[in-house]
Amino acid sequence: MRIIFLSTFYPFRGGIAQFNALVYREMEKQHEVEALTFSRQYPTILFPGKTQLVAENDAADPIPSTRCLDTINPFTYFLTARRVRKMKPDLIITKYWMTFFAPSLGFVLGRQSKNTVRISILDNVIPHEKRFFDNWCNRYFLKRNDGFIVMSEKVLKDLLHYLPNAKYLHIPHPVYNHFGEKLTRIKALENLGLEHIEGKNILLFFGIIRDYKGLDILLEAMALLSDDYHLIVAGEVYGSFAKYEEIIERLGLINRISLHNNYISDGSVKDYFSAADVCVLPYKTATQSGITSISHHFELPLIATNVGGLAETISHNETGLVVDEVSDQALFLSIQHYFDAKVKEVFAKTIKMHNAENNWVNFSEKIIRFSNDLR
Repeated sequence: MRIIFLSTFYPFRGGIAQFNALVYREMEKQHEVEALTFSRQYPTILFPGKTQLVAENDAADPIPSTRCLDTINPFTYFLTARRVRKMKPDLIITKYWMTFFAPSLGFVLGRQSKNTVRISILDNVIPHEKRFFDNWCNRYFLKRNDGFIVMSEKVLKDLLHYLPNAKYLHIPHPVYNHFGEKLTRIKALENLGLEHIEGKNILLFFGIIRDYKGLDILLEAMALLSDDYHLIVAGEVYGSFAKYEEIIERLGLINRISLHNNYISDGSVKDYFSAADVCVLPYKTATQSGITSISHHFELPLIATNVGGLAETISHNETGLVVDEVSDQALFLSIQHYFDAKVKEVFAKTIKMHNAENNWVNFSEKIIRFSNDLR
């Protein structure tokens, strides 16, 4: 099968590019796959992080992608649409996570042959941070697809809100497997320069820091826990960190929190997940989270709030704990219960069993079968 995968790829960095690379590598084993990516993904003025591109120390998979689509240059929409059409693909795959991409991706999809099946892997439909153009963009993009891959019930519900008769396939987010093997706890702490917290109960907050991810709630919960608990915050800040600094200072947490507020390269991810006793997702809103898949790869249990699709990827009292109330008190009680009950090893064994089926081979093969069903 001839496949065009139009989305974020190397040299862009981040979770979306990592996800796409893993799907690409599986599909190229049996199909002719070409990766097309953005010449410009976000205008610099709209990008809240430090850089969109892979740095020298990032162990990213250098997918051989062609940079051709500029999200804010309509002329490239025409050129990319014509380029894809000339390739006569059997299948074109896109990944959709923000309405900002609807005009560029939707234009390209809308100008393809009827013989080309168009499938979008949906991370989000309704964004975490809403904007006035979201409804128009969603309708424009979604109507230009033949089928969809959803990875949570929340995203499925949002899809059906716009397209009640949408053809879709629900597949759980596969477990990330490209970050290397788990290290011993002491080795991981040495790599992070945190040997002094080896005897603590270590919590991990990982990933891009944005308001909806609830780091402020976790900081408030930390103040309720004893000094036996230590929090590692690892991830680049999108926006200002001033609010969190104020909370840390006000609650006297400065010696109980290790801040690594920068983009975490692929090669360093294993250090954080190997050092921690549990990964905490105190989100205020969510669809699904790729952090869950990273944590599962390292067989590290999670504690997460019951918002969006987070609870679907965590089996309560089997692979982690689901907190029904989004509050510092509820989070504090769940964290304390996790350590008091000493469930880490039991949960880790269950995660290992679940990982066996939830892989990239199965995910990619299901997409191919689904595309054949849509013909």
